[in-house]
Amino acid sequence: MLVSRLTLKNWRNFQRVNDIPLRQRQFIVGPNASGKSNLLDVFRFLRDIAKSEGGGLQKAVKERGGISKLRCLAARRDPEILIDISLSDDPDEKPLWRYAIGIRQETRGYRQPILSFEHVWKGNKQILKRPDAEDKKDSERLKQTFLEQVNTNAKFREIVRYLDSVSYIHLVPQLLRYGDFFQTSSSESDPFGQGFLVRVAKSAPRTQKFRLGKIENALKIAVPQLEQLRFERDDDTGKPHLAALYSHWRPKAGWQREDQFSDGTLRLIGILWALLDSDALLLLEEPELSLNDGIVSQLAPLIYRMQRQRKRQVLVSTHSESLLSDKGIDGREVLLLSPGSEGTSVDVSGNISDVRPLLEAGLSVGEVVLPRSRPLKAEQLGLFK
Repeated sequence: MLVSRLTLKNWRNFQRVNDIPLRQRQFIVGPNASGKSNLLDVFRFLRDIAKSEGGGLQKAVKERGGISKLRCLAARRDPEILIDISLSDDPDEKPLWRYAIGIRQETRGYRQPILSFEHVWKGNKQILKRPDAEDKKDSERLKQTFLEQVNTNAKFREIVRYLDSVSYIHLVPQLLRYGDFFQTSSSESDPFGQGFLVRVAKSAPRTQKFRLGKIENALKIAVPQLEQLRFERDDDTGKPHLAALYSHWRPKAGWQREDQFSDGTLRLIGILWALLDSDALLLLEEPELSLNDGIVSQLAPLIYRMQRQRKRQVLVSTHSESLLSDKGIDGREVLLLSPGSEGTSVDVSGNISDVRPLLEAGLSVGEVVLPRSRPLKAEQLGLFK
């Protein structure tokens, strides 16, 4: 199952985004501060509401700084935040499910976030419509979604499980290398990789061996002189580590642990593990960071092959022309974000009239679409003194 359509109102950068179609592999491009991360955060937000441990609407909003930080600056007389998603087995098929939520702020009191509505459709039949009669009797009920309540979501638990399993990775190598020196504890979803080694350690032995074997084969191609990759623990503390053997004139001197890996090696390991990890929706933020262009140019076909095997949806934000150089990327697979005075607009690149013929002529989306995401006066930075 995948997210096939998305509608937003007053969500961060987006004053209004109407019924945007999403593919199984979707790239998101745009200038800095246009909302690429915020578009991915729509799905993290829904996951945080639905997740089985410690989730819920109030916490999800609070972790993002409150309604005022979520609401688009272009919102005026209609301050309601709206998220509406459709779920299908295939992007070109009719939706199996549709979930829509409206959020606003209390007008008095503690000014907490409350539901203006919560709707669920199964196929063409609406099976949940809130506020209902009980909500009108007790307005406190509107501080919680049915999505987060086990005793009320039985009829649409398939949506709950889907959203609860959404994963996001934007691995920060320094957090992985030096996690013990940072005072922050890694979150349950661990988006920045601080607890990545713990996650590897908790995987079943056969699964761990299989995945690390696949990653080792990829690293032999991507990382010069790397010959082996293995998981190990400290003898005294049991702390988990990754170790790699590099070719060396003294064989036993060639082993290094993760704190000696390059940033690119660590990020590539994290990306490959995430792609192998499950069949759930995966959000990748700028996977090209720290990686050689030759490796980056192979990420799109790599994602395609791995996701087709697992029937998994992957959404990728990027600035990289190398990543988008693959001629196999369909124009429908690239969303172009364009900021304006009334919020950011979202266009399917393949539907833009003067882009389509260039793609049909054989140019890559990197050549055609990325130039449209560059600031108009970027060259003036060269005059900075």
